[in-house]
Amino acid sequence: MAAGAALLGFTYLLASRAAPSTAVGGSSSVSGMPGGDGYTPDPPTLTMYAEALRADQLHQLLVEAGIALAVMTFASVALGRLMAGRVLAPLRTMTAAARRISADNLRQRLAVPGPEDELKAMADTFDDVLGRLEGAFEAQKRFVANASHELRTPLTLQQAIVDVALADPGASVESLRAACLRVRAAGQEQARLIDALLTLARSQGGLQRREFVDLADLVRERLPDGAVVEGGSPDPGAGAAGPQEGGGPEHGGPEHGGHESGGPEDGRPRVRADLGSAPVLGDPQLIERLVVNLADNAVRHNITEDGESWVRLWTGTEAGRPVLRIDNTGPVIPREQVAGLFQPFRRLGAERTRAQPRGKGGPRDGLGLGLSIVTAVATAHGGTVEAWPRPRGGLSVRVTFPPCAPPPPGAGRQGVGSAVR
Repeated sequence: MAAGAALLGFTYLLASRAAPSTAVGGSSSVSGMPGGDGYTPDPPTLTMYAEALRADQLHQLLVEAGIALAVMTFASVALGRLMAGRVLAPLRTMTAAARRISADNLRQRLAVPGPEDELKAMADTFDDVLGRLEGAFEAQKRFVANASHELRTPLTLQQAIVDVALADPGASVESLRAACLRVRAAGQEQARLIDALLTLARSQGGLQRREFVDLADLVRERLPDGAVVEGGSPDPGAGAAGPQEGGGPEHGGPEHGGHESGGPEDGRPRVRADLGSAPVLGDPQLIERLVVNLADNAVRHNITEDGESWVRLWTGTEAGRPVLRIDNTGPVIPREQVAGLFQPFRRLGAERTRAQPRGKGGPRDGLGLGLSIVTAVATAHGGTVEAWPRPRGGLSVRVTFPPCAPPPPGAGRQGVGSAVR
């Protein structure tokens, strides 16, 4: 209505400012002029008549424009309401569907039909967000259920041990001491799980501090006694296809003249480390936990029956990015199940969760959180984790961190950390 009024007003202004047009002739006769036919008015009379006629026409234009404006205003309101209703109908449908969606009903989707316009694009995007939220909620539900089960197991075991000990009226000091030791072991298992859960939550919450650390130093500190350490030789198996199969050192095998730690004789895998400088800017405790989890996983999940049992660690840089890589022997892992190993409480069969029975000097059972913590720590530092199965059994894992400038000369770990925290 405002635009129409402005248009008509502008037209009326132009018409009112236009000069009147008069045709004056010496022997002309003007029909309708006073005096009848054949009367020839003088120029002033013609001018007065033209001005009066122009005023009448302007008045008629103003009245007709007002009527047209009123009619078009009513028509525009009706048509605008109709068109707006049709255009906004999908929004009302989306709003009603969104109100029915809740945390317990994330499977519902908007599913807006119609042409591929902006509204349908927005609805499809909202459906994609709902799909990701549903996946996240389901993962959280599984995580809570699994964590509850894992936490309840040692508690149930402790209660059973205490009940058995209390039910025996003739229990000796030795039996009570044995029961206390078993309760203590179950408590330690529970403490390990809680620590792992806290580490996972901390790594998923982002970094609280950043310091320069060298992956080579962290790996060297966590190597078992007798491990062979070499000075950062190039990683021959760093390709995406994984390490080549073979027995020599150039293929990631353990044969180095018998200098590796452990072996089939003592039930421990042979460990070889090629450690080159790989500076990383991040949380030292979380990165150390990543290294410990990968090394512990590689040692625990090994095969010792056939004499083929080794672990290889490599640190260095690839295209300026610090890299940690661990290869180990072990059971044959189907390629489609590798990604599941990095999910919380996901394990690959009994052989991946129980390397040796407890009480025989073998490794303890895994919690199913080691590789998920590795993924969370790497993601918190902006890195990536890649894993692929070895054809003869075992797993190869490569963790790549973002490139960073080396620390200033002479700056200690705490000094650099305080500067960038």
